[in-house]
Amino acid sequence: MANGPLFNRALSDWMQSEGPDRDIVFSSRVRLARNLRTQPFPMLATNHQSGEVLEQVRGVMNNQQLQGIDRFQLIELKDLNELQKRVLVEKHLISPNLANEARNGAVILSENESISIMVNEEDHLRIQCLYAGFQIREAWELASRIDDIFESQLEYAFDEKRGYLTSCPTNVGTGLRASVMMHLPALVITKQINRLLPAITQVGLAVRGLYGEGSEAMGNLFQISNQITLGQSEEEILDNLYRVAKQIIAHERTARQKLLQESRDRLIDRVNRSYGILAHAHIMDSKEAAQRLSDVRLGIDLGLIQTNTTPTIMNELIVMSQPGFLQQLSGSKLSPEERDVRRAELIRSRLKSS
Repeated sequence: MANGPLFNRALSDWMQSEGPDRDIVFSSRVRLARNLRTQPFPMLATNHQSGEVLEQVRGVMNNQQLQGIDRFQLIELKDLNELQKRVLVEKHLISPNLANEARNGAVILSENESISIMVNEEDHLRIQCLYAGFQIREAWELASRIDDIFESQLEYAFDEKRGYLTSCPTNVGTGLRASVMMHLPALVITKQINRLLPAITQVGLAVRGLYGEGSEAMGNLFQISNQITLGQSEEEILDNLYRVAKQIIAHERTARQKLLQESRDRLIDRVNRSYGILAHAHIMDSKEAAQRLSDVRLGIDLGLIQTNTTPTIMNELIVMSQPGFLQQLSGSKLSPEERDVRRAELIRSRLKSS
């Protein structure tokens, strides 16, 4: 597989497919943390030992069952420049930790980029599967299938009482992190989000921003994931997330209908103002871009704006307006001011061509 499209195309193939509740749930993700019994955890491993882990994992790529799922390529992080690493982070294919700190770090990517397996991140293996829309069970089934293939050829660190052993105690047990990325503009506009978020954390789930732990919830995008990995089965973890996510979807739909009934004109004005600014602004920072794109996406989903711009184009612009992608497309590093000009130019151009 050639790497050009991987770094120059904002949307992975899986992001362009349809999925249930796609107007509210952008994506569903399952990630499994696994370690090899015979090697120290990455933070304690020598360069030689982490290199051995990489070679053992590379050997699994010849497995016929794995090749039956999709075509895969292994990319070593040492072969990428800083902008390319950042693009992979912005496309959610690797973590910032792998991009910045990994020794003998690598990622195994499927052709449609829905499967990424990080090597020598915080754990030896982090198997991640992404689906469009609300398909958390489908993501789990695929991740579990891939996990079985790797476990058939590698000896995992596993304890009968504690489950899968991981570098961070918060991942011990199932090693499972399941999450959904949700677009919740109506709950934010009506301020219902302020009482909803504490309720979500009380049932064992975490709420984070677009890029996970420590990131800000820009553009009304919230990542909802499980916090508990020990003492619950995988099915219990998935059932809890599924049930809560369904309730959030229902609350967002109700809030959207309430806005339409009580503030339709204000909502139309807000959506069209944001579209006008996106279509004509000369300078735009990432925070404003995220908010304006969120407004227009809401307007498209509710049929409040006459435009050829599709939800897929809005998703594309969310990725393309990120700092790493802007600089990759420009072919050089840009100052924050230069990025703001380039971002506005890129958005104007994309909207004009849609």
